Amino acid sequence: MDKLSSYRNVIKQVLAQHAEYTPSHGQIETIPIFDERNDNYLLVDVGWDRTGRVHCVALHLRIKNGKVWIEQDGTEEGVTGELLDAGIPKAEIVLGFYRPERRKITDFAVV
Repeated sequence: MDKLSSYRNVIKQVLAQHAEYTPSHGQIETIPIFDERNDNYLLVDVGWDRTGRVHCVALHLRIKNGKVWIEQDGTEEGVTGELLDAGIPKAEIVLGFYRPERRKITDFAVV
């Protein structure tokens, strides 16, 4: 299996595991979305809680230029550790939610 196929599989497994968690409040459904054509992978919370409508992108990962970009991470523990545990090296993960000039102070890829 080539690198990109491996990354896609890891991302889909991570999102599927997170989708199994039920939010502790409200009537909220967690939906994993896999757009393999454009290499965008999202975890979306949809439903209702006591304050009103819930529609939230909890997690957004994508593959860009052969690297895994974490664009949004609203998970409690953070998804980075799960990607590392699954074998994706730090040099292949971009923390896209950091400003570009701040990425160089991390141990992760800059772009």
